[in-house]
This record gives sequence, structure tokens and C-alpha cells, in this order.
Amino acid sequence: MISSFCKSEGRKKLIVLLLLFVEIGVQVFAQKTGQSSDNYSSDPKMLAVGQQLFENNCSSCHNFSQRSIGPSLQQATIESKKVWLKKFIRNAPAMITSGDTRATQLFEEYKQMMPPFTSLGNNQVEAILAFIHKNQQASANQPKLVDTAIKDPIPAKIPQTGGQLYLQYQSTAPATSTTAPLARINKMQVLKGPKERLFVIDLQGILYEITDSVWQIAMDIRPLRPHFTTSPGLGTGFGSFAFHPDFNENGLLYTTHAEKAHSLRGDLSFADSIKVGLQWVLTEWKIEDATKLPFMGDSRELLRIDLLTIAHGVQEITFNPLVTKGHEEYGLLYIGIGDGGAAEKKGFYPLCSSAQIASSSVLRIDPLGRNSANKQYGIPPTNPFVDAPDPTILKEIYCRGFRNPNRITWTPDGKMLIDDIGQSNIEEVNLGIAGADYGWPEREGTFLVNPREDINKVFVLPTTELPKKYTYPILQYDHDEGRAISGGFVYDGRAIPALKNKYIFSDITNGRVFMANNQDLELGKLAPIQELEVWVDNELTTFQKLNGTAKPDSRLGIGLGGELYFFTKADGKLYKVVDFRAK
Repeated sequence: MISSFCKSEGRKKLIVLLLLFVEIGVQVFAQKTGQSSDNYSSDPKMLAVGQQLFENNCSSCHNFSQRSIGPSLQQATIESKKVWLKKFIRNAPAMITSGDTRATQLFEEYKQMMPPFTSLGNNQVEAILAFIHKNQQASANQPKLVDTAIKDPIPAKIPQTGGQLYLQYQSTAPATSTTAPLARINKMQVLKGPKERLFVIDLQGILYEITDSVWQIAMDIRPLRPHFTTSPGLGTGFGSFAFHPDFNENGLLYTTHAEKAHSLRGDLSFADSIKVGLQWVLTEWKIEDATKLPFMGDSRELLRIDLLTIAHGVQEITFNPLVTKGHEEYGLLYIGIGDGGAAEKKGFYPLCSSAQIASSSVLRIDPLGRNSANKQYGIPPTNPFVDAPDPTILKEIYCRGFRNPNRITWTPDGKMLIDDIGQSNIEEVNLGIAGADYGWPEREGTFLVNPREDINKVFVLPTTELPKKYTYPILQYDHDEGRAISGGFVYDGRAIPALKNKYIFSDITNGRVFMANNQDLELGKLAPIQELEVWVDNELTTFQKLNGTAKPDSRLGIGLGGELYFFTKADGKLYKVVDFRAK
């Protein structure tokens, strides 16, 4: 039973104690090795601590062979002094704000800043740097290959010719952190019924209902799941939610959340020899009375998915909102699963490209069925791999070949759109097609990738590629424009007729807002993109300006009456689109 949604102070105390124990342990290792401020420890125990801290806090954005969301660490301790590196790790935003030359250069190059890690003690940072120093030396000894990579995949710049998008501030989410992001609000959904209701989720563990700008807690998952984790942030936490199409009759709500590795045995996992980094859990909640908040009711676990690392997990669950009862797709739940960081972990890229593994896929299940291996959900008979001759292929897979499919939406005319956050070069939107393979990690956008050597680089497509081997995006842009696409929507509301059939989307890292025409979103072509000016409360601005120098972490949602909303994790603010004027 959901008996309480109060804060768990015990969990906070446990985390503080664990950090204290690690800090004490690192201090002992540092004293043993007698490390100085000019050297890096080679003590195996300290390196092991550094590796654990690196994997938990750094590995989703950095590696030792290539640029990723952040810079490669191949020469980190060579290019920068230890004292600078320690200050930067502890509080990069403060160094950028202070005007530090190197920090400012990195911010200008990557268009975002590393979050502060002020909770890490001095000797924990020493351990991380020791691990980085050791691994960059090993990486530097690898043979150099002839570089034929494309330096600028899409030379043409996105024109700012889309017009003006006018937003109006609505409200601010309750803060769940004292530093940015202040509220990790991540998804919005309207519950249809006699009266529409608006819900927004915070990755920190809370589902809210917004009524007249008042945020009320509908569910706090933290005390309900003892292994729930939001560490180290990024996409972990309370990932997504979806109301069953018959929610008003059956009261069924579905959620996903992250748990520590090996909390329980995973239903969709790897060979026993592969170390699991994180688990994602799909839960069904039977709400007793949806008119009362917080929600109360029973729950059951449908599916537990193992992933290799903490990165690129379950970013989306959703039902097709366009189909009605009697349609074969009615009541089928789509689940977007990233590659779990496998492509960035040396030697593990095959985990992204196997149809025998859930990673890098969009699954489709019947939550009310029971013919799955664990007997907790159903596999629809119309899924594309149901009749595959290879019994090891996952019948749950609808389509695959994604790095991080963080949003799935439908256009008013029925097209399924899946946006995929790229590695180091391309951000893309794909047309969802049953059985399609979108290429990752062999492809990024319309470019070739070699995951055996360096997934940071892209090359021209081979002329010998078999027809229809991969399905290519219908919209893409490169990292000159932004570094992480935020899924958008084709506007179908009533308040702004001029915005009809415009696909509006954003970039998470810099908050730029873009537009494409729905009629241009077709397989076999790339839709032209235009940038929109953003006006908030009748002032020309940008989300980056509104949030200072911090990464805005902008998201979009469809609210009451089909109207379009923007919200930003950095400050937890919610904005409604109220007008659009084309150029």
C-alpha cells in the first residue's frame, strides 16, 4: 500500500555516512603513499576508490579516448595543474563565473558547464585524479590511426528565420536541490477525463499535479522504494510516468525509476560475467481514488532492466494517445531504453547492437498481458520480432539502434517521433517504424561511426551499404548548434493558429529553440530547421540568459487544451507558449 509520501531523512543520513567513510578511507591511502601536491598516487587501493568515484560521477560525460558530452581526459593531468583540476572538479560553475581563462574556454567550446561536486572531499578528488592520471597514460600509449574523420559534419548553420515564440511565466516547481538544477522537472502529461488534469514529474522522486499554479504532490516514490537512486543525477531517478488510456476506469498508472545495481535479479539482463551498473524498474500502480492526493493504492513490478552503467537509461514510457479502443495498438506501452553507456565503455559496444538485449531499443509491451518470460506483462502478437526464428531475440523490441531515445511523441497526423541524444556529433529525430534499426553505434545521424576505434568521430557513409539496412533520421543537427536534443511536439492546440503543424523542439544544453514543418518530417529526407527567437513576458531573451551561465536543461510538454509549455530544470520554472509570429 502507498501509505505515506513523506521525506526519508534516514536515507540522507546514510548517504552522508557513506561519503564520510569513503573520505576517511581515501585519507588513509593518501597518508600511506605520502603523495604530494605535485604527484599522483599509484596505490592500488586508492586507484580502486578513484575508479568507483569516477564511474559514479564522471563516466557518463568523460572518457579517455574521445570527446563526449565533456572533453576527453586523455591529457587532462598533462595540460592542467593539479591545483586547477581540483578546483574545477569541485566547482566548475564558480570558476567560469570568476572568469578563469581555461574554465571559460571549456564552457565556450562545449556550450555547457560541469555541475559542482562540492560534496566530494579533498582526498576523494585526489583519488579521482589518480585514476584519471593512470588511465590517460594507458590511453596515450595506443597507436595513432590515420584520421579521415569529418571535422564539421553539417557546415551550414541553422538560420534564425523561424519567427518569434512568445512565452509567459506560469509558476515554479518546489525546489528539490539547493544548487542547479533546482528542480529536475522532466516530463509533463495531461490526464484526460471529465476534467483535464496536469501532471509533471521531478527526477528527484516526485510526481506533481499542477492546479492553478499550485504544485501538489501526487506521488513521492522515495520512501516507497528503498533502493531508489538519483545518483549521480543526469537521467537517473524517477524517470517517467504514463496513465493507462483507461485510467479513469481502471486506475492504472505506470512509472519507471532507477535502482542500485543488483537490487533484485533483472528480467532483461546480460551474461553473468558482465558487471551491471544500474537497474531500471517499471511499476504498475493501482490507484484507489484518483481524486485524492497523494495517490494511494497497491503496486506490482512488471519489469526490471539491467544496464551497463548509470548513463542513458529508461528515459520514456508512453502510450499512443491517438488510437482508440479496438485498435491493435490501444493500451500498448512503449519503453525507450538507451545504450546504458555501453558504446563508451571499451569493448562493450556489441551490447548496443544486439537484438538479444534490451539496451538501445524501444520496447512495446501489453501491461495487462501475462505471456512474458516473467509472466508480469504481455508481448503483443503484432510486435515485429514475435515470429523471429532466433529464440534469443527479444520479442519485446519494437525498433532499435538508439543511443539515448529520451522522448517519444506522435504528430497529429499519426507519425511516431523518437528523438535520440547523440554522442559527439549529431542530434537527431527519427520516424518510429516497427522493426527498424537506426544504426547506433555503427551510425550517428546520416554518418558512419567506427565503435571499435573511436565513437567520437564520424565518417562518410559507405557506398556498399545494403539497402534499408539502417533507417536514417528525418531531422538532424550537429554539435555546432547544440549537444543534446530535447524532444518536441507538433503543435495542435487552438489558441495559436499560426503555430499549427509546426514541430517545436529545443536543445537541453544551451536552451536554443528550433522549428520544422510537420509536412517535412518524412522518411528519406531531412527536414529544414529554423531557429526561433524566444520572448518571455514580452522581452527578447534566451533560456541561457534566464538561467545565467548554467545549462538551462530545457524541456517541452503539452498541457491543458493541447497548449505548448517549456520548463527548465536549472531553475524549475514553467512557461506557457502564448503566441507565435512568423518572419
